[in-house]
Amino acid sequence: MALGKEIMGHPLISERPSLIFSASHFKKKTHTTQFSVKPFDRRPRTSKSGVVSAISEDLVKTLRFSTTTGDRKREEEEKAAVKFKVRAVVTVRNKNKEDFKETLVKHLDAFGDKIGRNIVLELISTELDPKTNLPKKSNAAVLKDWSKKSKTKAERVHYTAEFTVDAAFGTPGAITIMNKHQKEFFLECITIEGFALGPVHFPCNSWVQSQNDHPEKRIFFTNQPFLPSETPEGLRKLRGKELTSLRGDGTGVRKLSDRIYDFDVYNDLGNPDKSSELARPKLGGKERPYPRRCRTGRQPTDTDKEAESRVEKPLPMYVPRDEQFEETKQDTFAAGRLKAVLHHLVPSLKASILAEDFSDFGEIDDLYKEGLLLKLGFQDEIFNKFPLPKGIVNTLQESSKGLLKYDTPKILSKDKNAWLRDDEFARQAIAGINPVNIERVKTFPPVSNLDPKIYGPQHSALTSDHIIGHLDGLSVQRALEENRLFMLDYHDIFLPFLDRINSLDGRKAYATRTIFFLTSLGTLKPVAIELSLPSHGSKHRSKRVVTPPVDATSNWVWQLAKAHVSSNDAGVHQLVNHWLRTHACLEPFIIAAHRQLSAMHPIFKLLDPHMRYTLEINALARQSLISADGVIEGGFTAGQYGLEMSSAAYKSSWRFDMEGLPADLIRRGMAVPDPTQPHGLKLLVEDYPYANDGLLIWSAIQTWVRTYVERYYPNQNSIQRDTELQSWYSESINVGHADLRDAEWWPELNTVDDLVSILTTLVWLASAQHAALNFGQYPYGGYVPNRPPLMRRLIPDVSDPEYASFISDPEKFYFSSMPSLLQTSKFMAVVDTLSTHSPDEEYIGERQQPSTWTGDAEIVDAFYGFAAEIGRIEKEIEKRNQDPDRRNRCGAGVLPYELLVPSSEPGVTCRGVPNSVSI
Repeated sequence: MALGKEIMGHPLISERPSLIFSASHFKKKTHTTQFSVKPFDRRPRTSKSGVVSAISEDLVKTLRFSTTTGDRKREEEEKAAVKFKVRAVVTVRNKNKEDFKETLVKHLDAFGDKIGRNIVLELISTELDPKTNLPKKSNAAVLKDWSKKSKTKAERVHYTAEFTVDAAFGTPGAITIMNKHQKEFFLECITIEGFALGPVHFPCNSWVQSQNDHPEKRIFFTNQPFLPSETPEGLRKLRGKELTSLRGDGTGVRKLSDRIYDFDVYNDLGNPDKSSELARPKLGGKERPYPRRCRTGRQPTDTDKEAESRVEKPLPMYVPRDEQFEETKQDTFAAGRLKAVLHHLVPSLKASILAEDFSDFGEIDDLYKEGLLLKLGFQDEIFNKFPLPKGIVNTLQESSKGLLKYDTPKILSKDKNAWLRDDEFARQAIAGINPVNIERVKTFPPVSNLDPKIYGPQHSALTSDHIIGHLDGLSVQRALEENRLFMLDYHDIFLPFLDRINSLDGRKAYATRTIFFLTSLGTLKPVAIELSLPSHGSKHRSKRVVTPPVDATSNWVWQLAKAHVSSNDAGVHQLVNHWLRTHACLEPFIIAAHRQLSAMHPIFKLLDPHMRYTLEINALARQSLISADGVIEGGFTAGQYGLEMSSAAYKSSWRFDMEGLPADLIRRGMAVPDPTQPHGLKLLVEDYPYANDGLLIWSAIQTWVRTYVERYYPNQNSIQRDTELQSWYSESINVGHADLRDAEWWPELNTVDDLVSILTTLVWLASAQHAALNFGQYPYGGYVPNRPPLMRRLIPDVSDPEYASFISDPEKFYFSSMPSLLQTSKFMAVVDTLSTHSPDEEYIGERQQPSTWTGDAEIVDAFYGFAAEIGRIEKEIEKRNQDPDRRNRCGAGVLPYELLVPSSEPGVTCRGVPNSVSI
């Protein structure tokens, strides 16, 4: 029954009992957590390479073989003489939509299948044939009824094939496939029935190309995991052959149908052939260190031979074929792109209007009430230009209202004016879209780490006098000792770039520091903001401190200062914490995994769902988000210097050993080690929603990973002897992160604890960390005054010429400092897309083919236990969001913290933790 449902594509997770495990067996470095998957008993695993009779049970009963040594040869001969048939059920996933060319080729393939141009399969044993010393093979078999089922409209179509094997065949280990059609097809899975050991599963989830494009047979292995040293003899050469094909030879231009994984530097962000203003420096190398990206092999530009030529949208960027978005994901992403395209049509018609500033907050509100075209009064003007029948135009007009109208961001849902309040400004530092920069103040005043010969004095302009009146009667020293001073410090990352940023048209920025005080209620309040500019001589005032307001003028100055802090925060969030630390820094580990870890390696199976779509979304980012004149350059303060800032952060502050949640919290001074606490550390801000919820998920991941790793590695020697594992980790560092390969902080990979730590960090970054940093972008940033991605004016001082206009109309000055209507419109369209969950999203605790992704039944059971724990975490987070004592996530007008709630519906939900960096 369950197998039938699995073959028909039904998930089985609801059919399995939830398992509750205990982590009390774990000693070593793992602290007891609320979640636990019970470690497996140390019992011998079932032999994966031993001979298993291939014949059915009925046939076994009819055979009488002697077991004496002298009869073994005759026994093999008798087995070889006995032939029987086994059946393959092959599940192919259809496309929902096909263009004319695809439909035509599909019909041609249906005809060709009738005359012998088939899909041919061959079953391969785990054993060698003693006569040939080659793997035992079945006869070649073709998929039946392809032409008959070619018009089937179902999403999944099940075909069969019949193999003939002899009784000595042994255990099936692999299948080869040759596609003699003209069109590729998506192979979801294969199940072999008829062997005594029961159904044999092959999870495939791969595009099989036509032999016209790729003449080599495709190789798929069973779901049984094997370490390299345990690989059955019949599969050893195939295992190596498949990895060799995935690596390629490092030459040539990649075709979209290729499945080759290789490394390259970021030399494709600019377009110098189009304009010298679009030239961008290479990222990756000694001058500008950076992680490596997936190689495409495109030809160099004519202007700069070190720069790779561009592929502009809508043409696709190369990523290995199986990394490309599946159809549902493509549709979701395309819908977001359509919205962005329509927004780009508008400026061509009304550029003069769109260049204008907002005049008041009501005009921003109109973007959610009326939509962009209605607000500007020329929706009819756009559609009257289409040379289409009036009925179609009317339909387009009606449907466009949804595309050009924005949903109200969540930040406005409970209290429209909450974003203006200081407590909300501070709350978002620990419960907003960028809760990973806040740090404890260890020295006051703060001190810069920049070279004073280049950037001026290292000391801050902040003094005790600035904050003493806001510390609830405490002295500054006492507040430091009681761990009640915290800070957002963007001084060192912005200051080296400010001269260049502030010379850009319509861009003005400071390097900011914001000091917060932890109140007795457990909430934060901002007590001072330092605004710094590069020092240009002793007479130039380069540092300025703004404190909470005491009158109308200081209130407007304070609001502008907070806006500049938010703009700094938005830039560092997007360029460093989001793009660099999750997207870019994970890519080398993913590329190396495909190059060095066989699909049958247990660690590849563990990582597989956490690598889904990442290479594709990163390629799309290089094409239109982080590229020259792309969304990031156009929408954020740093402009064309944003990626150089990201490179500087990679060089100065990125450390893989500090990317795990506990290590990061301790590094920032937000927690201290404490073995008496549930997660082995104590939070210094007890109500820190990101950390509170994150530690639950971190511990669940860690325990699941430890259970998994200890299943396959009984001791440290087994880790050190695993050639594929060591090659993966070595290549990830020495090639994928080549510019930092000599850093002393890279963790070693010698023990079980080492591997558990590395894998837990990678899974955390791909799932929960990325979710916390991504899916609140529109809910929090879609209302631009809350988090302006760029600022266009500095705050005038009394001696500045602009001061008079500021005093006479502070609201007008405020909006002239904010992004323009055009900039706001483009930014909102993009973060709306980036915050959207696709209908085919896979969330943490979920997997494709949940009961057959691995052939290790005890690991399948452990995974269901992990999934059950993720469900319990979700209920705990919901409970926390209703606790009035947790003022940073519950209260009048306070948004609940849901960014780490594991599940979500499709769309912009401000919740949900996908397995991977998929958007």
